[in-house]
Amino acid sequence: MNRPAARLLTFQLPLAAFLVFLLFPFYWMLVTALKPNRDLYNLTVNPLWTWTPTLDHVRRLLWDTHFLPWMRNTLVISVGATALSLAASLLAAYAIGRLRFRGSGVLGITIFLTYLVPPVILFIPLSRIVSALGLWDRPAALVLTYPTFLVPFCVWLLLGYFRTLPRELEDCARVDGASRFQVMRYVTFPLALPGILSCLIFAFTLSWNEYLYALVFLSSTDQKTVPVGLATELVTGDVFQWGPLMAGALLGSVPVAVAYSFFVEHYVAALTGALKE
Repeated sequence: MNRPAARLLTFQLPLAAFLVFLLFPFYWMLVTALKPNRDLYNLTVNPLWTWTPTLDHVRRLLWDTHFLPWMRNTLVISVGATALSLAASLLAAYAIGRLRFRGSGVLGITIFLTYLVPPVILFIPLSRIVSALGLWDRPAALVLTYPTFLVPFCVWLLLGYFRTLPRELEDCARVDGASRFQVMRYVTFPLALPGILSCLIFAFTLSWNEYLYALVFLSSTDQKTVPVGLATELVTGDVFQWGPLMAGALLGSVPVAVAYSFFVEHYVAALTGALKE
């Protein structure tokens, strides 16, 4: 078998099949969002295509629901929780990975193990804290609670990446008179940029899609996030408004898809460094 045919069979065809499998849910959401109601429940119509596309579902989602406030709340919560988690994770991972002290390895493993604690166990004590702080039914409650599961994983990821960087670079900077914070700012953090961007996209994605805490801590319609708003406001009993639901799911996935398209190379590089740990 010649080389082009072998490449077609071993690489291009499997890659095409994987892309079709990966992108099919988005295609299904798009087709469902563009179908009129009479075609959604007509089993004789081709489910993979529509000859009479309409934007009624999109207009209903944008103007007859609180989808735009949901998007705003989700964006504010995701950005705030990501910034807070990344700031804490950077300092914690640098201290554990670059400073020499007894028990640093055990401390790093312990922090990661807290990530494995199910959120369903934590939301009850966290709800009491949120109520005591007067943050119930406010987006700030999620900004403060999301780091409980974002920080452990980000610390583990950054810890593995920091330990792949040569210590000699920091030692040279210290010899030249740089302080510890100057070394962090001008030497270590710029070299660890792929790992930092990876933590950023991970924290942002997890915050954007989180459901349990958002369902528990936010109850007002205009304060909800996109996942909770779509699931609670567009599903009435056993009636699913499939057109607006699929339109909301498609529009709600756009920010995450855009973030991944910009940082996917850094994400893979950081995971490679973390797995060496």
